[in-house]
Amino acid sequence: MNSPGASARYRIRHVSRFAYSAPVRRCTMWLCLRPLESPGQRLLDFSVDTIPPAGTTTETDPFGNVRHVLTLHRDHELLEVVSTSTVEVDPPAALPEGPGPGGWDEVRSMGNDPRWWDFTGPSPLAQPSGALRAFVTELGVEAATDPLADVLRLSSALNDAFEYTPGATSVDSPIDHILTSRKGVCQDYTHVLVAVARSWGLPTRYVSGYLYVTGNGPVEAGSAFGAATHAWAETCLPAAGWIGVDPTNRTLADQRYVRIAVGRDYRDVPPTRGVIEGGGDSRLEVDVRMTLLS
Repeated sequence: MNSPGASARYRIRHVSRFAYSAPVRRCTMWLCLRPLESPGQRLLDFSVDTIPPAGTTTETDPFGNVRHVLTLHRDHELLEVVSTSTVEVDPPAALPEGPGPGGWDEVRSMGNDPRWWDFTGPSPLAQPSGALRAFVTELGVEAATDPLADVLRLSSALNDAFEYTPGATSVDSPIDHILTSRKGVCQDYTHVLVAVARSWGLPTRYVSGYLYVTGNGPVEAGSAFGAATHAWAETCLPAAGWIGVDPTNRTLADQRYVRIAVGRDYRDVPPTRGVIEGGGDSRLEVDVRMTLLS
């Protein structure tokens, strides 16, 4: 793709189609689709449109994510939500030299600061359990050397232990499901990494976003590929700030990753969530396209 030192610019089109077996009389929906503006990532353009037309307002949640609140008070059996983004992502900064075992003392001291409590304690989908403790013992991974090396070792161990299997879990599956079946998807891998890293005292958060997947062909400006929303984790180290770790692909996040939102776990950042009156049975279809612009 790009050289390690090159930024990447993308146009992203994310379509969500909700089809209902009976008319929906009114609907309120929260959309978490606007990519973050943060160090290393610039949002150059963003729009959200709906069919049929609906009113939208914006709000910022406690984690700094910008959401759109959609309201539609007319009968409809199909709702299409289309978000279009242009985003530029820088390559990650060089990693700091490992602080050694003493780095864990500095990391754990961060747990005394209320700013980190959301990301050092348990959350609904990243809970400690007996099954998790037994699993970590089985892996033989612990907070022993230095924080960055240990979390990378954990990421690799999860990649080896689990089989990527769409449909094996649901968005609300607790982590004990993947610990039992050893099958899941990116959000399951990420929830396990988040829960383990937090048990070590390492501030760790859940990230939702997009991953530009190039396939096996040549990549140049104008290349477009089907993509999907993706999930990975970010851990905070005193000397380096937030570092993206993707256990599903056994890699650090780089300029292929576009961040939409951060939170404690998936429940803080679903792309769409709402309430409807009427509607009967529903079906959701999602289509994501990423085009490399430069």
